[in-house]
Amino acid sequence: MFELLASLSAAAAGGFRIALPLLLIGLLQGDELWARVPLLSMLPSPVVLGVLVSGSLVEVIGSKSLLGQRLLQLVQLLFSPVAGALLGMTIATITGQSLWLAGSMGGLLALVLQLAQVGWFFRMRGLPLWAVFVQDILCVLLVLLALDAPTQGGLIALLLLWLAIRSINDWRRWYRDGRRSGKPPPD
Repeated sequence: MFELLASLSAAAAGGFRIALPLLLIGLLQGDELWARVPLLSMLPSPVVLGVLVSGSLVEVIGSKSLLGQRLLQLVQLLFSPVAGALLGMTIATITGQSLWLAGSMGGLLALVLQLAQVGWFFRMRGLPLWAVFVQDILCVLLVLLALDAPTQGGLIALLLLWLAIRSINDWRRWYRDGRRSGKPPPD
């Protein structure tokens, strides 16, 4: 059970950022770097390190402006399920659980969290700066908790999933009420 919670914690980090949690997982492995990450272990470590450091910088710096958020939303929406699956499978490799179960659950969790963020982005017409900093902190915290405190990290991931599902239901209701009245939904 603890292994599954650890995988969910790491996958939730993949729902906030793509390169940053993969970079942290590799750096926290010590000398092995990305030896336990399924696809990244096949590539040379210097190449993976360069791509992930560059991607992390683009994510962290680019998410602070409205245009950067919009561009990152597109990229993250496409690749967050892959990052979530890779992160879940990495923790599954470390803890010895089923790779396919952890990968599929991780990919779905990352996709749901990313869809919720896209919804908030369009409803609020851009995320406020404090929310972007919270995303960065949660991303790092979830990776660290996946490795050191899997129960707490998994519970935070499940709480984030609950919040995402709840806000998606609220948006559906908001949109439906706006269509019934014949006018666009209020801001």
